[in-house]
Amino acid sequence: MHKLLLAVDRLSTFAGRFFAWSIVLLTLLVSWEVFSRYVLNHPHPWALDAQIMLYGILFMMAGAYTLAHQGHVRGDILYGSFSPRGQAGIDLVLYLLFYLPGVLALTWAGWIYANESLAIRENTFSPDPLPLYPFKFVIPAAGALLLAQGLVEILRCIICLRENKWPTRQKDVEEVDVEELKAMVKDEVEELERRA
Repeated sequence: MHKLLLAVDRLSTFAGRFFAWSIVLLTLLVSWEVFSRYVLNHPHPWALDAQIMLYGILFMMAGAYTLAHQGHVRGDILYGSFSPRGQAGIDLVLYLLFYLPGVLALTWAGWIYANESLAIRENTFSPDPLPLYPFKFVIPAAGALLLAQGLVEILRCIICLRENKWPTRQKDVEEVDVEELKAMVKDEVEELERRA
């Protein structure tokens, strides 16, 4: 069971990291368009549509990654004071009542929405139109990743309810805790002073 949980975490992490590179493409595209518009005096009508699509891809495909690494916003003031079993109970109820129905609706509606766009070969509204239907298939893909990660989170809640401790998660890069870093440096300085 634990291998399944970590496998879905790895899939969500891979997708999040892979699509995070779209921010580099977005930065390059914006920079090129600014240069092209203001230096070369040759703007591209499709550039804004491409920028919006790249940002949308980044935003949608980061959801499962963020869930896998507990990065979504929650009310930690009360939640953090509960036991692991209490936290798991609250999470389980919220996943079942709100998360699953919402993600299922997103995935189903996104699939219909993308297929309707494909059927008419929908394009953007600009003088140089871009195909819009490939972008719309990101919606059900992101929904499927969110659904898989959500099911894993539900399994984690059930395991925690049984064992009164959260199962381990895949580790990823974390933000630097400045206070912890200062304490480490202070300890190192004190150690060097003792040796001297």
